[in-house]
Amino acid sequence: MASITVQFLYPSFMESNMLEELKDPISKLKEEVMNVWSHLDPEAIEKKIKETEALTLAADFWDNTENAQKVMNDIKLLKGRIEPWKDLLAEVEDMETLYELGIEGEDESVEEELKIQLEKAQKRFEELSILNLLSGEVDKNGCFLTIHAGAGGTEACDWAYMLSRMYIRWAERHGYKMETVDLQEDEGGIKSTTIQISGDYVYGHLKGEAGVHRLIRISPFDANARRHTSFGSVFIFPILDDNIKVDIRPEDLRVDTYRSGGKGGQHVNKTDSAVRFTHIPTGIVVQCDSERSQLMNRQTAMSILRAKLYAYYKEQKEKENAKFAAEKKEISWGNQIRTYVFQPYTMVKDHRTKFAAGDIQAVMDGDIDQFIDSYLKAQWQGLPVGDGENDEDM
Repeated sequence: MASITVQFLYPSFMESNMLEELKDPISKLKEEVMNVWSHLDPEAIEKKIKETEALTLAADFWDNTENAQKVMNDIKLLKGRIEPWKDLLAEVEDMETLYELGIEGEDESVEEELKIQLEKAQKRFEELSILNLLSGEVDKNGCFLTIHAGAGGTEACDWAYMLSRMYIRWAERHGYKMETVDLQEDEGGIKSTTIQISGDYVYGHLKGEAGVHRLIRISPFDANARRHTSFGSVFIFPILDDNIKVDIRPEDLRVDTYRSGGKGGQHVNKTDSAVRFTHIPTGIVVQCDSERSQLMNRQTAMSILRAKLYAYYKEQKEKENAKFAAEKKEISWGNQIRTYVFQPYTMVKDHRTKFAAGDIQAVMDGDIDQFIDSYLKAQWQGLPVGDGENDEDM
């Protein structure tokens, strides 16, 4: 997609008493919407919709259910690309008409209605602009979220637990389905965990969360109440549907089964139900021990492996090492993408976008959309987004 510069912040007009003051913001919003609309190439998309819909008219269309569902999903995605923008453009044009009628009739009674419509349209523009950015092959999918404790011992394991709780709370806020597919516990927290989060555009929203997260606080494990720094890493991999092929040869796979050491009942702990896959050519290792059935653990582990191999091969194909650099960095000082400070003050700061929030408890309770949106908006606006840095003042 071509680079598009978007201005998201508009002045508030709720205190204005002059209808004429609404002319410029309405015109500006229309200009921004038209700019996006032209880059979408709606004529090409509408042509593709007609061609795809023509396939559904064949007499034997539903004979192959899997293919039919894919075609119907393609139509849905194509329409989802332009119809919301078409509706928004119509809303802005209606506002223009209402404004002109108010000016011509010297009727300032329409001012309040226009203010409300304008604020709603501006908010919708922001939402669609972000969704428009999530147009990658797998952005619409769910994801596997993996967290590893880094440098810091027990402190880091507790921090990994806190991070997992933060993302679980975020997913709950959005009504997404979750399942813990792997959990390696440790005294005081967790060494690592993998959570499957299912829902629309989960991967697209969370992909920017990959990287090292740093915690600064007075340690509850330190009898001398000293300030400690802990690290945890977050990895995000897309859940792949059957339309995306990832070649995994049986001879390239080593399969190990073992007894789960975690909680899960007597059956889990007494049988070799846990599964570990090692992909020999890449060295990628995945495991699952969440289910009582070895077969179900195999299926889940294979899904995770496909997701990780997809990311690996995508990196190799595009030769964009920087894109996945956050997942490769050492989990320690100087590589963080975000810092969470509990003492001597409270602040959460993203070092890539410089966005910061003071209510750290709200963030730890899952209020991270502000960080996700700021990262996506920076990408949309073509602003430089770093990999993370070491802020000496934090």
